[in-house]
Amino acid sequence: MMARRIILALLTTALLATSPRAQSASVVQPGTSPLVVFRIVFMTGAAFDPPGKEGLASLTAAMLAEGGSRSMTYQQIVDAMYPMATAVNWQVDKEMTVFTGTTHIENLDKYYGLLRDMVLDPGFRQEDFTRLRDDALNFLKVSLRESNDEELGKEYLYDVIYAGHPYGHHNRGTIGSLQQLTLEDVRAFYRTHYTRANLVLGLAGGYPKGFEQNVERDFEKLPAGTSDKRRFAAPKLAAGNRIAIVTRDTRSTAISLGFPIDVTRASPDWAALAVATSYFGQHRSSNGYLYGRLREARGLNYGDYAYIEYFPRGMFQFTPDPNLARQQQIFQIWIRPVEVDTGVFTLRAALYEYDKLVRTGLSREAFDATRQFLTKYSNVLTQTQSARLGYALDSRYYGIGDYNTYLREALPKLTVEDVNRAIQRHLTTDRMQIVLVTKDPRPFQDAVAKNTPSPIVYNSPKAKEIMDEDALIERYRINVKPADVTVVPVERVFE
Repeated sequence: MMARRIILALLTTALLATSPRAQSASVVQPGTSPLVVFRIVFMTGAAFDPPGKEGLASLTAAMLAEGGSRSMTYQQIVDAMYPMATAVNWQVDKEMTVFTGTTHIENLDKYYGLLRDMVLDPGFRQEDFTRLRDDALNFLKVSLRESNDEELGKEYLYDVIYAGHPYGHHNRGTIGSLQQLTLEDVRAFYRTHYTRANLVLGLAGGYPKGFEQNVERDFEKLPAGTSDKRRFAAPKLAAGNRIAIVTRDTRSTAISLGFPIDVTRASPDWAALAVATSYFGQHRSSNGYLYGRLREARGLNYGDYAYIEYFPRGMFQFTPDPNLARQQQIFQIWIRPVEVDTGVFTLRAALYEYDKLVRTGLSREAFDATRQFLTKYSNVLTQTQSARLGYALDSRYYGIGDYNTYLREALPKLTVEDVNRAIQRHLTTDRMQIVLVTKDPRPFQDAVAKNTPSPIVYNSPKAKEIMDEDALIERYRINVKPADVTVVPVERVFE
């Protein structure tokens, strides 16, 4: 009995030693580069916005990065950083807030002094609060609702999936809650969440010996606090597929589809699902299967991609930003906008091809080619010093070790059978949430309620194989009940 207790104690100690919370509060990557990279992470974010104060985490971070310190206004800081060709950037997600910056070693002391004061001694001026709150409101009202159908659809999909969940609002907040926030709300959030318990310092580059200890000592000024780390339950979705149609005066139709999955980088099936989604729709790549069927074979749109991790701002960049680590993820298909007349056909085609993926999985040839691609692609994701540091911080969160090593060890062990089992285990055809951004909802409503065909007419001849398949797709049943189609005027989104 005593021996069993000793073994249990040793196992518990080992688990605690390797858990993210038990690791060092700093991730350092010393090197020889003359550029020094900072990633200051607080393990808090939009999921910790108090009810009715959605957007507070984001607005607090903005006040630190774009609101000046107590000793200098934001404009004074911008003027001081301009000759150094640098800045402080910020990003808020559900469980992570990060402040990033890069400077040349010659400017390290001056740059770090500015950064340190911005985070540890913020100015919290009313005029900055008003300006930044207005920026957040304009982002939701104008940048998303009126100017960007693609990002609008992708972000609203998360709102649909996570309704009633701590993830269930845009990271920037809602329009109604932002209008009610006060400067004192920001001060209170800062006091509660910007603590040593939530802090992880990231530092990389050719900084002088002992510099990281100086940074750690400076940040001991923060209150000890308590960790925001907590377990979030999976979102509760009723059975069945659903469609939400966001109506706005637009000349195209943007399509986003997805559902929650219980797979993260810490999960045994993550590498297998990464292979499956890369095969089906690698981001901004012409090699994806769906891209080949919708764009190359039919010329329907610009691109068609799939994901198993949150990837915001995808239309602006080729690789995802690090430090978006989450306990909860979704499987997502992004159909970049199509012409209004082909919107219903394109939705049917995407569902047709996705259903085929779930039924048949990958061939051995497709598996081999995709696995080989991903083995090299991880080097693209971490090609910069800042990205390597960011991925190291994410690996700390997930408890998986170095990201590239993790993939290099996981991918060779996979078989095509592993990937197809993971598809069967985690990808489904009966929980799909579909968000459409379009002008007229009626063609989609008719396709669901009446199974109205959606034939397509091409500007140039297509191969017989394509035309034969089109005859199936134009009548392919969209498996959604008419009562599960909702129409949302764009003015109500993010309200």
